Amino acid sequence: MSGIIICALDLDRTDHEKPVLRRALQLAQLDGARLDVMTVLPDFGSSMVGGYFPANFRENAQAKARAQLSKMVTETLGEEVDHEVRHVVATGRVYDEVIKAAKADTASLIVMGSHRPNLGDYVIGPNAAHVVRHAPCSVLVVRDTD
Repeated sequence: MSGIIICALDLDRTDHEKPVLRRALQLAQLDGARLDVMTVLPDFGSSMVGGYFPANFRENAQAKARAQLSKMVTETLGEEVDHEVRHVVATGRVYDEVIKAAKADTASLIVMGSHRPNLGDYVIGPNAAHVVRHAPCSVLVVRDTD
């Protein structure tokens, strides 16, 4: 495989995402790949909604998310690993941004978690399902067992 492994994380579910992050590192080390950790913020920039936020809201949110990613990687995998991974913060729909990043970086693998499904999700969550169907590379979905 080698190349780039993208690990897409939900910063609102850090406890559930730690096993996802650990698995992504394991696969990256096994294959000598670079690990990119990624999170996606919702897009509040539409003209109707964007006017209610301060001018620098997006930049501040991205900086905060990047710091949260770094903290999560450091706490889960160690400071040395955090210095080696690339932190990616995108804005938009999760599945669109993960697929876009995988295409742009010619990633060899996407690793992401899936929440416990509800009746409408059947097997995996809607973001993971969409990424699995449309990704330009292999996708590993790490199931949430809680």
